[in-house]
Amino acid sequence: MAQTTSAAPRVRTVPADEGAPEPGRRPKLGQWNSAVTSYYLLTGATALLLVLGLVMVLSSSSVDSLADGKSPYAVFFNQAQYALIGLPVFWLASRLPVSFYQKFAWIILIGAIVMQLLVFTPLGVGQGGNRNWIAIGGFTAQPSEAVKLALAIWLGAVLARKRHLLLDWKHAVIPALPVALVAIGVVLMGHDLGTAMVMMMLVAGALFVAGVPMRIFGFAGALAVVAAAGLALTSTNRMQRITDWFSGEADLSAGGYQTLHGTQALATGGWFGLGLGQSREKWSYLPEAHNDFIFAIIGEELGLIGTLLVLLLFALLALGMFRIIARHPDPVAQITTGAIAAWIIGQALVNMGVVVGLLPVIGVPLPLVSAGGSALIMTLGALGVVVSFARSEPGAAEALSARPHVLRRSLAVIGRVRR
Repeated sequence: MAQTTSAAPRVRTVPADEGAPEPGRRPKLGQWNSAVTSYYLLTGATALLLVLGLVMVLSSSSVDSLADGKSPYAVFFNQAQYALIGLPVFWLASRLPVSFYQKFAWIILIGAIVMQLLVFTPLGVGQGGNRNWIAIGGFTAQPSEAVKLALAIWLGAVLARKRHLLLDWKHAVIPALPVALVAIGVVLMGHDLGTAMVMMMLVAGALFVAGVPMRIFGFAGALAVVAAAGLALTSTNRMQRITDWFSGEADLSAGGYQTLHGTQALATGGWFGLGLGQSREKWSYLPEAHNDFIFAIIGEELGLIGTLLVLLLFALLALGMFRIIARHPDPVAQITTGAIAAWIIGQALVNMGVVVGLLPVIGVPLPLVSAGGSALIMTLGALGVVVSFARSEPGAAEALSARPHVLRRSLAVIGRVRR
């Protein structure tokens, strides 16, 4: 008989009244234990990373744009347009309740997988050996980014509903792992191993926060490692990158060329950098300077201080999401946040690890910072989902409503000035 003993949750839930303001007393928003600390950590770090990303995309892409006969602002304007699309997505996602994501999780996931399958139709576009884009009416999108967000939401809804049965391996594995394998498989069909590895981290984050027993968690992790190794061994291009990384070769034809120039950029920057716009590596020495290797340009132009600032902002994002996992009473919010945290923070660490030479070149962008429309929009959407959970933490709604609206404060100031 299958064991159905309730699984002890790995995360702490809080009473509904914890963090709520006392009647008649305005909450102290500056306190660490404030109900809105997670909200401000997430929105503040997201805004700063977005602004930093736009500035660095402009700086790192202008030379290549001129070399291609385009305006030096071409890539920047594209990225700014995507940011203007992503911000309403962020706002809408942050206003939807947890129940919405739980109710429509299946529809969202199926829709995202169908979009990913379109890359194998005449709408599909290939680049760099990957077939992972679709082009419709002059607009190019990467559906795998939507699959990431959809999978995180779906895992949160399914694992939360089965959380009392997760000690039984059948309930812990089914349907979470088979469906996750389908979602990852359709991405791998387009030969995008980097995105698939990020999705594996996403699944691991959801399973860990859900409280899946460590023996099952470890077994799934071992399978993921074996699968990733097998995919690498069956690809000449991937094996070349790994071999070059181990050997340290970095000639013009070797896979270590990008890593060599990335580390040179970081070394040249020193403590305070060469100055914004003064990078030397972006003059056609470092491929993908505005995309996968933008962290190297940050280090070269803004120095160690700039790279530490990026690390700090991602640490604040992680801290805000960890607070939601620990404080939110709804397991759907906890598990979905765990998946999104593993995705965004894990992808950021992988990107930076590649730039500094700790990992072979994989080809994943730095979230919110690297150029890339689909990645930026979906990352903002994912953070909007997490902000929605932060707004529904115990006491957060009351604390936020206690603050005067920005527009009302501005109008009040204008009225006083006119008088």
